[in-house]
Amino acid sequence: MSRYLLQFSYDGGSFHGYQIQPNAHSVQAELEEKLSLLLGFKVEITGSSRTDTGVHARQQFAHVDLPDEIIPASDFVYRANRMLPTSLALQSLFAVSNEFHARFDALSRTYEYVISTSKSPLMRKYAYWFEAKLDLEQMNLAGEILKNHTNFQCFSKVKTEVTTFDCDIKKAFWEMRNDQLIFTIEANRFLRGMVRSVVGTMIEIGLGNWELSDLTNILNSKDRQKAGRSVPAHGLYLIQVEYPKAIFDAKCS
Repeated sequence: MSRYLLQFSYDGGSFHGYQIQPNAHSVQAELEEKLSLLLGFKVEITGSSRTDTGVHARQQFAHVDLPDEIIPASDFVYRANRMLPTSLALQSLFAVSNEFHARFDALSRTYEYVISTSKSPLMRKYAYWFEAKLDLEQMNLAGEILKNHTNFQCFSKVKTEVTTFDCDIKKAFWEMRNDQLIFTIEANRFLRGMVRSVVGTMIEIGLGNWELSDLTNILNSKDRQKAGRSVPAHGLYLIQVEYPKAIFDAKCS
């Protein structure tokens, strides 16, 4: 068997999250079904990240093991995309070592959260419409506080099975792009629901309802009920998963 790395993107509004689950249409299930039909045998993939229902991905990865005699042809991506729905696109295929793991070998993940400051019918499924004025400077100071902490239990969904609530946040900042307010956050790992509750908390700071000291107290409390509400999923995007650059040297298709 040889291992390959799939790169793909999807519209999260068409799926109940990335991971396979009973009686729900997921990205993983769709990919496995169509690749199995294409290759003629059952295919199972392992993703780099598990996005929630409604969350989009501009760049997602998963590894797959294929028999040595079934080496994907140069038109593999083209053929797969003819079978996949318009809400899911395979972008590239890379040959990797058999020890490679899409989840554990990832160096970091980067998410963006998009807030539309004006009503846009075309963006209603891809950005959170929020017209109230927000203090961008205070929200960026809040991002600096996040980078100085490691335990983010206060932003995690309560019913989740993890061995640690520690995350190493490398970037956390807000910027205006035309009429959109974009939050970018990069970390080695994220907890379930973490980014959306971080954004909800920062909005309270941007509105002036909470002080920066309140964010520190929330972080130290490790209590999800003290943090802000979880903002809608349709404004959240997984935009990059970083691996060692050598991983991408053997592009197949």
